[in-house]
Amino acid sequence: MFISNAYAQAAQGAASPESGLLGMLPLVLMFVVLYFVMIRPQMKRQKEHKAMIEAVQKGDEVVTAGGIIGKVSKLGDNFIHLEVANGVELQIQRSAVTQVLPKGSLK
Repeated sequence: MFISNAYAQAAQGAASPESGLLGMLPLVLMFVVLYFVMIRPQMKRQKEHKAMIEAVQKGDEVVTAGGIIGKVSKLGDNFIHLEVANGVELQIQRSAVTQVLPKGSLK
């Protein structure tokens, strides 16, 4: 009474191959935009971070991901010993280093 009847529409002819390609075009364009806006810059940042971590040397002043600032006292393959105060050393992972500070930043 309140709901009208729904009728199926007659089937149209088979879709042409061109319409299938045109239907995929927006999806392809979205992927291209996503690549250049998000994926490529992220890969560039990862490459720069890896180069920075590999270039860290003894005596460098660094900032960790947790915000701890200290001077590198020992280097290992995966870990760095960071001197945060006189006689206080922390052992952190190399990947936790987020920034290398200019010499003389710590007083």
